[in-house]
Amino acid sequence: MLNQTKPDPVRSPLLDKAQAQGIRHGYFTRTGGVSTGIYEGLNIGTGSDDDKALVAENRARVAAWMGVPANHLLTAWQVHSPDVIVVTEPFAGERPKADAIVTDRPGIAIGASTADCGPVLFADSGARIIGAAHAGWKGAFTGVLENTVAAMESLGARRENIVAVLGPSIGPANYEVGPEFVARFVEADAENIGYFSPSATSGHAMFDLNRYTVDRLIRVGVTAEGLGRCTYAEEDLFYSYRRTTHRKEPDYGRQVSAIVLESE
Repeated sequence: MLNQTKPDPVRSPLLDKAQAQGIRHGYFTRTGGVSTGIYEGLNIGTGSDDDKALVAENRARVAAWMGVPANHLLTAWQVHSPDVIVVTEPFAGERPKADAIVTDRPGIAIGASTADCGPVLFADSGARIIGAAHAGWKGAFTGVLENTVAAMESLGARRENIVAVLGPSIGPANYEVGPEFVARFVEADAENIGYFSPSATSGHAMFDLNRYTVDRLIRVGVTAEGLGRCTYAEEDLFYSYRRTTHRKEPDYGRQVSAIVLESE
């Protein structure tokens, strides 16, 4: 699949229903890119050490699939924060530091760059307001999902009309964490112990980031689901920071998940 010349993103059946209202989305894989070596495929990571010209070409291919010019594909400088920005036009100069983007402007594709963290795409198709969030454990834990919904509401969305879908991210069978990680979650809410299961490593646990993320979305009052695709396990399709770490590779690529309001 990596020898294909065009991107072939994973789609969400729930978000596909918004296509009729002119909302296009895709959870992009490694398929259809020009990067080679450890970055083989559609690496859009501007923060990676991949050849910048190849990354730019990969991003241009994603933008073309989304139906926008290359400079209208916007991803923030992600810092594992709960911060959200509202965009109305392409970035001028350095990308802002944030972990979610919302917009009500047609022709601007907004995205989340990931390599195990959870990409969440949001849409209120009636109000024509969209969002994209990068939700690793820290962002989800500190409120990036709830803040994205609030930012969409500030533009006129209604949370009961928002659909949110978690794309490919690391699954519970491959996300081992230490005791201090478990303690942090349980101190915040004793019910969080339900997101952990025993690990083969003494004192460690396996964390279900996917279910934690979807449950937080549901609690905030939106319609939510996860695609159930694991970035660590599906090596042919997805980049994975943790897989790279386990293999002691020097760097890793990033995939993007994006959504756009098509021009009416």
